[in-house]
Amino acid sequence: MSARSTRRLATRLIAIGGAAALVGSLAACSSGGSADTGGKVQITYQADNSPATAATAKPLIAAFEKANPDITVKFDTRPQGTDGDNLVKTQLSTGEMADVFNYNSGSLMQALNPDNTLVDLSDQSWAKDVDPQFTKVVSTDEGMYGAPFGTSFGGGVMYNKKVYEKLGLSVPTTWDEFISNSEKIKDAGDVAPIIQTYGDTWTSQLFVLGDFANISAQQSNWASRYTANKESYAKQPALAGFQHLADAQEKGLYNEDYASATQANGLKMLAEGTGAQYPMLTNAIATIQQDNPDAVDDIGAFALPAQDAADTRLTIWEPNGLYIPKTSTGDKLAAAKKFIAFANSSEGCGVQNDTGTPGGPYVISTCTLPDSVPPMIGDLQKYLDDGKASPALEFLSPIKGPNLEKICVQVGSGISSAAVGAKQYDQDVVQQAQQLGIKGW
Repeated sequence: MSARSTRRLATRLIAIGGAAALVGSLAACSSGGSADTGGKVQITYQADNSPATAATAKPLIAAFEKANPDITVKFDTRPQGTDGDNLVKTQLSTGEMADVFNYNSGSLMQALNPDNTLVDLSDQSWAKDVDPQFTKVVSTDEGMYGAPFGTSFGGGVMYNKKVYEKLGLSVPTTWDEFISNSEKIKDAGDVAPIIQTYGDTWTSQLFVLGDFANISAQQSNWASRYTANKESYAKQPALAGFQHLADAQEKGLYNEDYASATQANGLKMLAEGTGAQYPMLTNAIATIQQDNPDAVDDIGAFALPAQDAADTRLTIWEPNGLYIPKTSTGDKLAAAKKFIAFANSSEGCGVQNDTGTPGGPYVISTCTLPDSVPPMIGDLQKYLDDGKASPALEFLSPIKGPNLEKICVQVGSGISSAAVGAKQYDQDVVQQAQQLGIKGW
């Protein structure tokens, strides 16, 4: 893709904008202690435990320490998914959170009670360079609490183009076409049609969360009505995501080890062509770039298809944020702010480009995509050019229940029906909505 196309992609994706991020959740494991080391200020940076995260975090820390010889940074990790979310909340409540931590933007960030737990960063020099749509997803009426880290990305189906070419398949635009493709792949006998990886429970959510742009296409005000408790997942159009999750399981289209496979296993299958299609966030291309670099050009992406082609849209997520807890004070607070500023400087963005593969554009003007990006980014570009992309629900509503991934595992494993799972999720969000004080709940 040309540099001009890349810039156009960034402009279009950023313009879609507004609220939070999903599901790949993030990391943690220790606190930023209070002692200086050898005359240096020591802070802790916490992020998720995925290999791709470490591949960027360690060089970023090294570059920052070189530019700031009076500061040392310790890197700690935490689990992904619900366990990681719970650990973040626990560490914030006990005053043990790292001095800088990488976490979701949007609804999950709002659940951290940011006005009471996080440092307002709105006065930082880099804040003016952030896209307003990202600012919305890390802010309350009282402050802006997060800086962007990484790129925005899509949520759809990553697929192996060689498998599609071998079997003469075309990118599906309807759910029936997607199932037809999957059954043809199954009949071929040696490739898993649809990859699922419930060993990492958060990955189970994509059939539901990635379908949200299709919901918006059918009912543009669904998110606002949902926030007001006037819509639910127990009825259409939102029920479709749960139905699709169950439908593919009932037809035997998942890999045999779906119950125990991890995201790393799933991406390996996709890269090697032993799995054909993986409902996933497109930023996962970074892991393929690291572990199977020769396969990057073989990976494409398409939107989770709706029942009707006219409703098929690509769902877009904003990147994670970098945050500072209010327990970081004095020299540690100053050092933490320097670290965040460095991560969003041209040098820091250069480290991100050198150590990862973009899943979409940056949302701060100091960061630009490299001239060479995966062909998959071009697939995202087409949805944007055609006006067929819109934000994930987390961009439009603060409501997201904590147990969606577990409910999706049950539906995707055939333990619960789609209707039961949808009803359970409707019940799951009630407490959070009440805690947030949202009217109508």
